[in-house]
Amino acid sequence: MLLVLVPVGLATVIGLVVLWPSGEPTRAEVAAEAFVPPGTTFPEARVVSVEPFDCSLPGAPGQPSSELTCARAVVEITEGEGAGQFQQIELPAEVYAAGVEEGDVLVLTRDAGAEGGAGYQFYDYARDLPIIVLAIAFAVVVAVVARLRGLASLVGLAFAFFVLLQFVLPGLLSDQSPTLTSLVGSAAIMFVVLYLAHGFSARTTTALVGTLFGLALVAVMGAVSVEAARLTGLTSEETIQLQTFDPTLDFSGLVLAGIVVAGLGVLNDVTITQASAIWQLHEVDPGLGWRQLYRRGMTVGRDHIASTVYTIVFAYAGAALPLLMLFELYDQPIWTTLTSSALAEEVIRTLVGAIALVLAVPVTTAAGAFFAIAASGAAGAATERRMSALRARFAR
Repeated sequence: MLLVLVPVGLATVIGLVVLWPSGEPTRAEVAAEAFVPPGTTFPEARVVSVEPFDCSLPGAPGQPSSELTCARAVVEITEGEGAGQFQQIELPAEVYAAGVEEGDVLVLTRDAGAEGGAGYQFYDYARDLPIIVLAIAFAVVVAVVARLRGLASLVGLAFAFFVLLQFVLPGLLSDQSPTLTSLVGSAAIMFVVLYLAHGFSARTTTALVGTLFGLALVAVMGAVSVEAARLTGLTSEETIQLQTFDPTLDFSGLVLAGIVVAGLGVLNDVTITQASAIWQLHEVDPGLGWRQLYRRGMTVGRDHIASTVYTIVFAYAGAALPLLMLFELYDQPIWTTLTSSALAEEVIRTLVGAIALVLAVPVTTAAGAFFAIAASGAAGAATERRMSALRARFAR
């Protein structure tokens, strides 16, 4: 096992050192700065009053007009340079329709360089309270139920976000290979997260072997699929916006990087569960041979595969629900819809992740059965040596 993990671990560390972003602004970052006026801040403001008004749009010839209601709101700036000031802003129809009342807190944009003084506009709702409450509740529940292991998983999650924010995302915005960047970052996350949450053991190492195998498979299959399907990656407003910032970005590579990162959580879940099942079976019946242990482990694995495949498909379907609703409105053949550039990306992402997930199960099961028996044999041999030494000592 170490013959596999040590080279992979060294390669991951070398990859992190070589590919770590220099900190210099990328072309996309420089271009994005031009879209935001210098000195722009995002202060919060409390709504003092709301006055709706009709902002309906005239319809096309022969079509009824669109009835819309916008609003003018007076707000009190509660933070930043303009704290304590009262400003009037206009709220779009979709914002007013979602509900804005006196006392609500909004996030505004403040343009310090606007003519006639600082200008304020609606940016978003303030969501600090619900997000903070849910985050605290999540941490408390994990800590209470999973105890120290749960706390360790939270630390691992923080490390994962650190790698994503400081290494993967800046690397994807630079001239580095998206595939290599996502693979190195994902491997680094898995090395730390698995051992941190589950401890240094042969069982955890088995899960890590299965996870790395799955990641490698995702990268290879994803590269082939993206190339064969000619996925451009320019299928959403976000990618179109990225293209305006830096048209030289490898958007097909970004599709592949997204497939690799998306596979992290599911692969980790499946492999650690499968490794734990093998070790539990071995502890219950140490007399099981490799073939029996593998066969019983795969019985558990098949159930896990069946449920997790549904999880992957429904997770992607939920994320793409508005897109699916649009296709429901279009009068075109279902096969044309499934193979369109917008939906093909999700279909290929789902299929590649599902195939890697399914194949990671037998690999993890086989490795777990082998190392569980090997560890048991080594422990038995060590015990026998100690007993022999004790017998020899008493014989003297």
